[in-house]
Amino acid sequence: MKPEEKARQKIDQLLEAAGWAVQDVQQLNLGASLGVAVREFPLKSGEADYLLFVDRKAAGVIEAKPEGTTLSGVADQSAKYVTGIPENLPHVQEPLPFAYESTGIETFFTDLRDPQPRSRRVFAFHKPETLKEWLS
Repeated sequence: MKPEEKARQKIDQLLEAAGWAVQDVQQLNLGASLGVAVREFPLKSGEADYLLFVDRKAAGVIEAKPEGTTLSGVADQSAKYVTGIPENLPHVQEPLPFAYESTGIETFFTDLRDPQPRSRRVFAFHKPETLKEWLS
């Protein structure tokens, strides 16, 4: 198993523990849960490792990296995925407000609505209910 695949397995487990329904893009069902994390979602700006939907609208992305990757330099990569949302895809705003970078061991989070957004270490993925509350 490749290191990034190992990281994605851990990320899947962390997302599920936080209340997200994790799906492949081919089995997309946005009604499965309040929060749906879709793997390998194609965007105009590239393929997001995960596109996060809250209440059926795209709200954020996760960039997965192999364990041992220094995540402080990865925020630029996830930032390109918060833009380029296809026109026909429901989304809360563009750019999407939430970006994560994760190895499955450590995770960083950015709320792009902050006056001076920067990537911060978090101990877990936020629950879909939390992101929904922040969006209201």
